[in-house]
Amino acid sequence: MENQDNKQAFTRKQMVDLLNEDLQREFQAVIAYVNYSQVLKGAAYMNIAGELEVHAKEELAHALKLSYWIDNLGGMPAVTNKPVKTSEKAEDMLRFDLDNEKETIRNYRRRVKQADELNEFALSEDLRDILRDEQDHLNALATALGEDTPDPGIAD
Repeated sequence: MENQDNKQAFTRKQMVDLLNEDLQREFQAVIAYVNYSQVLKGAAYMNIAGELEVHAKEELAHALKLSYWIDNLGGMPAVTNKPVKTSEKAEDMLRFDLDNEKETIRNYRRRVKQADELNEFALSEDLRDILRDEQDHLNALATALGEDTPDPGIAD
């Protein structure tokens, strides 16, 4: 099926592929948050370390939700993660997380529009719930870094 500007319509297969990339980012986040929450040292980071443990659990819930939708749309959920960066420096770890959250939010903002295009409105609502958590994570990380919460934009 084609739309008015002769481009191919977005397909369920494309959605599955993109959701699998999102799932790999969620696996990356679980691993990073588990690691960072345990290795962050110093009084200045104790509060955010506890918060990162909570984030790890939320990211796992996101992975489960995405896996459900990938299967529901006829795909096979990914079983690998995107690479996880580590550092000896607490600020570097928080910066890695901040950058990853920005990328994740950009992609989920795009994914909501794509789900709507496919008339997969329940998926769209689940993605919005995940997006809300990711935005909270971004805010917590920016606050821990002493910065204003950035606007990540939207993926192309």
